[in-house]
Amino acid sequence: MISIKKLTAVLAFPLALSGCVTGAEYSGEQAGFASVADKTAIATAKQTVWIQNQNQARSATAEVKGLLARKKVLDAETAVQIALLNNKGLQAAYADLGDSAADAWQSTMFINPTVSIGTTGMGTPELEAFKTIEGMITTNILALATKNRDIAIADTRFRQAQLTAAVKTLQVAADTRRAWIGAVAAWENVGQLQRAQATADAASELAEKLGETGAMTKGAQAREHVFVAELAGETAKARLAARLAKEELTRLLGLWGSDLDYQVPNSLPPLPKSVVRRDTIEAEALRNRIDLQVAKLELEATAKSYGLTEATRYVTDLQILTGFETEREIEDDEKTTRTTGQVELEFAIPIFDTGKARMRKAEVAYMRAANLLAEKAVNVRSEARSAYEAYRSNYDIARHYRNNVVPLRTKVEEESLLTYNGMISNTFELLTDTRDKINSILLSVNAKRDFWLAEANLAPAIYGGGATNASAETEVAAASGSSGGGH
Repeated sequence: MISIKKLTAVLAFPLALSGCVTGAEYSGEQAGFASVADKTAIATAKQTVWIQNQNQARSATAEVKGLLARKKVLDAETAVQIALLNNKGLQAAYADLGDSAADAWQSTMFINPTVSIGTTGMGTPELEAFKTIEGMITTNILALATKNRDIAIADTRFRQAQLTAAVKTLQVAADTRRAWIGAVAAWENVGQLQRAQATADAASELAEKLGETGAMTKGAQAREHVFVAELAGETAKARLAARLAKEELTRLLGLWGSDLDYQVPNSLPPLPKSVVRRDTIEAEALRNRIDLQVAKLELEATAKSYGLTEATRYVTDLQILTGFETEREIEDDEKTTRTTGQVELEFAIPIFDTGKARMRKAEVAYMRAANLLAEKAVNVRSEARSAYEAYRSNYDIARHYRNNVVPLRTKVEEESLLTYNGMISNTFELLTDTRDKINSILLSVNAKRDFWLAEANLAPAIYGGGATNASAETEVAAASGSSGGGH
């Protein structure tokens, strides 16, 4: 038989072809997550957690319930923090990071050799005298020779997964902030319509009494009553929109059951006194956009894969077989044993497949990644400019409604009321002025909402994580706001 020392030397032979590589940085339970938490904390100033066991889940749940208990009326910052602790889709994204870490860890491990042992000359006494024991260990030496490149590719993919998890975190934070703004603005619209409804109800009662005395015609009474009816319909639509907006926020917060009794403010914060200047927002975006870094790593990984394909163009499977053969013979009652070593090399001869197709595929993949990176760089600059333009313009628009339109509409209504009381103008004119004032107030609320949405889009424009086409969002928001305040 072959000795244990010889067998160990045979097993160690393939391992000597590659350097010693450790997978410690990929094997931890929280592998790679510290980088994700650090990157996202810069943009959000919030903490995020990767929940992987019951204790961590209970701790996160307790923290969420504590935040809800302290903040029955949620502000935007608390809402974002709850979402980062409690959003289950975010936890699924972190699981993808763990999957990539496991792949990188696996790449650092050596391929298990295949061991085969067999005997001949067993079963009959005649053949037993010439029994031969054969053993063979097979390993893919090409995989060992390219192992360092494989590890480099897996490490790049792992770093890419870290950045992708960070982008998902920023996206959840940005979506939550936008949902909070939308919900609060929707309830502010409801409040404005309810106040207008109270005024319209009083005017309708007055019109009915005037009609009983004959001081108001039936046509004028009908105009008053239809305004009240239309306003009631608009209020019901606004209340439904507010409830749906809050449900969207609830989904992002991951809340259910007894936690659903939380409230949001009845109005958005007032406009700031001035806007923040971001003259270098393009440079900031190019420096900090995480999705741009993901595209760079994609190009890096593709380049490394291209190099690996080029290195293995002609030979795709190269195996070395090392083993032994032990022969035992018995002649004249004397037993003779002889052990010899064997080394064989197996590889495919590239007669039909010369690797040209694989090289072409690698070249195309590299060009695709390069062009996607170039496109991303152009888009990042444009998105940054668009976000800042929307931020500045929406501030000017909202301030214009607050400082000019609403005060003028209020003045018109006051003068109309004075002339009405002096019997100079009729009820229909007063009704028209009141309707126009309500519309102006709703447009002012929507303009303020658009500004805060544009302000919320600045962080995604600089760091990544969510739609940043602020102008398109403003158009959609303005359209919905116009239809909601049409009467």
